Amino acid sequence: MRLHSISVRNFRRLKSIDLDFEEKETVFVGPNNSGKTSATAVMRSFLGNRDFKVHDFSVSSISAIDAYVNGEEQSLPSIDLDLWFKVDPDAVSFGRVFALATTLSTDFSEIGIRCALTVDDVNELWRQYDLAFPVDQNGERKRSLSHFLDLEGNLKKHFSVQFSSLERTDNDLLPTPLDPKDGKKILSSLVRVDFVDAQRNIDDENAARSNRLSEAFATYYRRNLEKAELAEEAIAIIEQNNENLNSHYSQRFAPLMTMIGGLGLPSDNDRAMKVVSTLSSEDALRGNTELFYVDANTSHELPEAYNGLGFKNLVFMAIQIDHFYRQWLATEEDRPLCQVIFVEEPEVHLHAQVQQTFIRQMWDVLTEGRPDGESTPQLAVTTHSSHILDTVDFSKIRYFRRKSINDVQNGESFHGTTVHSLAQFQPEPIDLDGEVISPEAALSFLKKYLRLTHCDLFFSDAAILVEGSVEKLLLPRMIDFAANSLNKKYLTVLEVGGAYGMRFAGLLEFLEIPYLIITDIDSVDPANSRKNCIATADNAVSSNATLGYFFDDSSVKALAAKTKADREQADGMRFISYQTPVSIDVEGQAQIFHGRTLEETFVYENLVLFRNDALSIGIDLPDDLAALHQDVWKRIKSSTFKKTEFAMNVLAYEPPQQQDEEEGANNGVAQLHWNVPQYIFEGLVWLDGQLSQNAEEA
Repeated sequence: MRLHSISVRNFRRLKSIDLDFEEKETVFVGPNNSGKTSATAVMRSFLGNRDFKVHDFSVSSISAIDAYVNGEEQSLPSIDLDLWFKVDPDAVSFGRVFALATTLSTDFSEIGIRCALTVDDVNELWRQYDLAFPVDQNGERKRSLSHFLDLEGNLKKHFSVQFSSLERTDNDLLPTPLDPKDGKKILSSLVRVDFVDAQRNIDDENAARSNRLSEAFATYYRRNLEKAELAEEAIAIIEQNNENLNSHYSQRFAPLMTMIGGLGLPSDNDRAMKVVSTLSSEDALRGNTELFYVDANTSHELPEAYNGLGFKNLVFMAIQIDHFYRQWLATEEDRPLCQVIFVEEPEVHLHAQVQQTFIRQMWDVLTEGRPDGESTPQLAVTTHSSHILDTVDFSKIRYFRRKSINDVQNGESFHGTTVHSLAQFQPEPIDLDGEVISPEAALSFLKKYLRLTHCDLFFSDAAILVEGSVEKLLLPRMIDFAANSLNKKYLTVLEVGGAYGMRFAGLLEFLEIPYLIITDIDSVDPANSRKNCIATADNAVSSNATLGYFFDDSSVKALAAKTKADREQADGMRFISYQTPVSIDVEGQAQIFHGRTLEETFVYENLVLFRNDALSIGIDLPDDLAALHQDVWKRIKSSTFKKTEFAMNVLAYEPPQQQDEEEGANNGVAQLHWNVPQYIFEGLVWLDGQLSQNAEEA
């Protein structure tokens, strides 16, 4: 049997989420404060030893608690955890499965149970609240009901965990209340949950909660190895040492005992005194052992503190995981049918290569010496490490996303979380001018691309898809100039060219990650799609597959006419930036320029810098505008033009110091030393606005 899924309601950020678990490892990822730890904490609260606190209720639930008035037609909220288990009748004794299935469900293959932290007696709660904070003459109370419940002991006094069996119906779930004692017993017979916490403090010997490896080894020995024949060996060794110490003490204490005898103590009628060694194997390992590291060449011993934090962290996690597993295996009576071990942030202190092998190493630990026929635990790993994600199958990722959620009942919005299971993601077929890319091929491409380059996408606030290396090189400076506040956001920049932007659309929208596509219009001759042409040529069309996919007309004229609203798509999740005609002031006259690529557009919108040789594309620029268009286009499409070299020269350019000082004096801020192309500027400003809006809502 295994844990298949959970549903959580009203716990912290988790207003209402569904989370499914893989048979082996499931990896929780997402930005900071997205609810990953909350998903672990709710399991610890219902199945572990963590006490609930009033602030475990979601923000909307706290509001509902404070708005509650006894006697009116309303009820106090509860924190609910539904657990669903997949049962394999061939792997579990029929009698036990039958008993569970008839208790909880009519379906032998699936078992569901609900745990709910709910009020016991609302009238008694209200009476106690009335006594503590009565209504004053103005009809008000000094403190809210949530404050009363937050006072020590009140939540535990008035709320308790109730259990219900669950059965799926056509449209809903059918809960059947269970006796609390029976429900708790049933739940404990189904699953054991253990936790390897993120705050391990193995690096601080003096910390109040320090977990030194020596103590970890001692605990492991005491709980897992000190059994039967192993205990006999230890006892024999310790007893021999006790005899040796007794003989030693008898000799060393003889003069003292003679002196005491001279005092008349003990008398002939008193019992004699004797110093006896009382070492036990447990005490010896617990309080009288230290972990040392031995140099293989010199046999020199170094204390525990003299080894690296990463090594200690890895060993500590391995010990804990193996210990939890052995404890589950050693449960002799009513062993839970499955075990889930939560591991929080294993990457702490581990270098990249160890992070990449961490999950495989933990499975080696669990399978080493595993008894035949025994199942292994399910691992649930929360992480911020793209290196760990790099080794995990796409389907095992659960993406936690911060989101502003509207409460239908009171019309307010609050900070919440949505969870997206990549196991459920299936791309739509992509039709590229009659060539259909199947969902399987699209998914395979995404897996390979993200694994090779950008697992950090799962920790980002937004994504920017760029055409090529020039855009990627210049983008940080463009962000500085166009939307500096984006530097405070977590952005993933994907270099995808013009042919692959659409392949990421389904995934990014599934994950609810806003994204900006920066691409080229790539004008070509309509009679020959392989022949580049200037963007202002008559009847020019775009050869860019991404633009052709997202817009119904690929003619350059039609694309140029698209408004900002046309380019903002997917319910505000996507914005597409490409070259459009721009008006440039040339010697006091407004002139229209339309670039085909970033490099062309950059020249036109920074014409002064190129004409005074501050920047160069390797040719002299003519004064005639028609000739200028032609010459710039020909130069940039030529095989001798080095795009990366062009980008590096742009990055290296600094305006004259005098110009900086004058502009700074006039405006109070440093001026841009070159202009960000308008189409990119507009896209970055859009993205900045989206993230600012999301931050306000969340």
